[in-house]
Amino acid sequence: MRSALIGKIEKAKRYAEEPQRLSLDSFQAHFQGEHDSYAVSFEHGAWNCSCLFFSQWGQCSHTMACQRLLAPFLEAT
Repeated sequence: MRSALIGKIEKAKRYAEEPQRLSLDSFQAHFQGEHDSYAVSFEHGAWNCSCLFFSQWGQCSHTMACQRLLAPFLEAT
């Protein structure tokens, strides 16, 4: 039983070294800004944020930071 688990752990380590194996289709997260915490989401290639700036401009520092952090895992749209 332990040998099977050890094999899975080793496989997980190999997978983690190959980020191209993972692509995100959608997610929700909380982003701690300088003044407040915001709900950031990504779904069907579109970003959303609960901050006022995003509602007016369609982008904000929170979504742009997430784009930079998650770029390797997001499919090009």
